[in-house]
Amino acid sequence: MKVLLTGADGQLGRSLQARRPPHWSLHAMTHAQLDITDQAALAAAIGVLQPALVINAAAYTAVDEAERHPELAYAVNHRGAAHLAQAACAAGARLVHLSTDYVFDGSADRPYEEGDEARPINVYGASKRSGELAVLQAHPGTCVLRTSGVYSEYGRNFVKTMLLLASRGNAEPLRVVNDQRCCPTYAGDLALAVIALAEGHGCQGIYHYCGATALSWHAFAQLIFLTAHQLVPGMPIPPLQAIASRDYPGAAARPANSVLACGRIEALGVRRPELPASLTAALRVIIPSGCC
Repeated sequence: MKVLLTGADGQLGRSLQARRPPHWSLHAMTHAQLDITDQAALAAAIGVLQPALVINAAAYTAVDEAERHPELAYAVNHRGAAHLAQAACAAGARLVHLSTDYVFDGSADRPYEEGDEARPINVYGASKRSGELAVLQAHPGTCVLRTSGVYSEYGRNFVKTMLLLASRGNAEPLRVVNDQRCCPTYAGDLALAVIALAEGHGCQGIYHYCGATALSWHAFAQLIFLTAHQLVPGMPIPPLQAIASRDYPGAAARPANSVLACGRIEALGVRRPELPASLTAALRVIIPSGCC
């Protein structure tokens, strides 16, 4: 099966390339190779390639920078996604489009289900929500997959940032928010979920997929250092200070509850690993690489 992947140099893009099924002929395009904001280039690329499946992992994900540059966030997350959906639909290709837990405002006291009202509280979330609506309108057969707190051995993410800060050996505790809950998701597990949706030809509409463990970012940081210390006993565990969201110096508001209910995709037989197992798998690659 011929597959076009956009955003190939991101965490999910690289994880998908490492796990692609043997029957996929995967054409992985980075932003430099295919800019989804360029409607003409998109139409030409898909017209020539004629893929059976398109996976859109391209996104503007800099949450705080989106507050300062909303036009860039909307250009990629809304208009670029819409252009891609239109071109995929015209070519008769199925589309899997990645989205985010940040489409919700975080005020619920339970995990968010796919049909819950989306009320984003920052520009990033709003641009991704408008992108969801655009792709579903342009290509009714689209699968939209929302996820949460992605980390991996690739690129920049919370796990690697924590390890990098700890490696500097500062005497001051690392300050991490403890009043925002999410379900950290290993990009390798997310890639397998994307593949399952792509292979399930009756799948369409909105799905959720995230790790099976819900916790605060502060608790996640604690687990990162505990797991790293277990893998490398000599690795020091830095002091951590729990802080409130109001004391975090970010430009964007963030939802207090980003926990997603994943019943729709679990009904397809997709497994959601518990955090310790997936985190250990990532750290076994991250730590020896010395990239932090």
